[in-house]
Amino acid sequence: MDLQTVLYEVDDHVATITLNRPEAMNSFNQLMCDEFAEIWRTVRNDDDVHVMVLRAAGDRAFSTGADVKQGVFRHENPFSDRDPGELLCPKVNHVWKPLVCAVQGMAAAGAFYWINESDILICSEEATFFDPHVSYGLTAALEPIGLSHRIPLGEALRIALLGLDERMSAERALQIGLVTEVVARDELWKRADELARIIAAKPPLAVQGTVRAIWESLDKTRTQAMQTGMNYILLGSPLGSKAVDRAAVTRPKWTLR
Repeated sequence: MDLQTVLYEVDDHVATITLNRPEAMNSFNQLMCDEFAEIWRTVRNDDDVHVMVLRAAGDRAFSTGADVKQGVFRHENPFSDRDPGELLCPKVNHVWKPLVCAVQGMAAAGAFYWINESDILICSEEATFFDPHVSYGLTAALEPIGLSHRIPLGEALRIALLGLDERMSAERALQIGLVTEVVARDELWKRADELARIIAAKPPLAVQGTVRAIWESLDKTRTQAMQTGMNYILLGSPLGSKAVDRAAVTRPKWTLR
């Protein structure tokens, strides 16, 4: 891939994706949206990739959402228009390989397209989360709707309604389960890579089936979700077959969180 706004590399089944517009606080323009669409197509079809890490260059921001100077394409016909953020989202693009997201600095507005569809989200100690839409007279809808599936509704509403007047700290994000771990800034990328490599070492079909079953359950009733989950078990773990020989598994020195 010939990418200009994003860095992409694969090593030992881990695809590392780096937002690379630090001069614009890693905001996304149309080119970045198009490049992410290409990245998701590549990741989806490349069986050498088992897991992904998403991170961002620079220290000021993970991302501040859409680039307000350059903008993104919007169709003049409202019935032909689509949310440009869909191009950024792995699950919308049917990528069921886990995404470990590492956030530093500011994560605002459209940054939640990535945050909301991450499987494991960690951040650095100085990270902050906020959504400025309403402060600029814009309806905050897509980002907080996605966020409301990850955190308590009241917290999603608070972020959406207070706009620029309040930022959520890393400590608060950990308390409410938005992130699962807070680390020092200089340890952030290393820790994200460690988590990704632990996952990448596991049987990929079992991992991808797990990710897909859990995410798709959010759109179903409990009974429907359980039935779909059973179908994925039969598909990814056929009766009578072994993906892993239990006797050959080396038991790791587990960690307590």
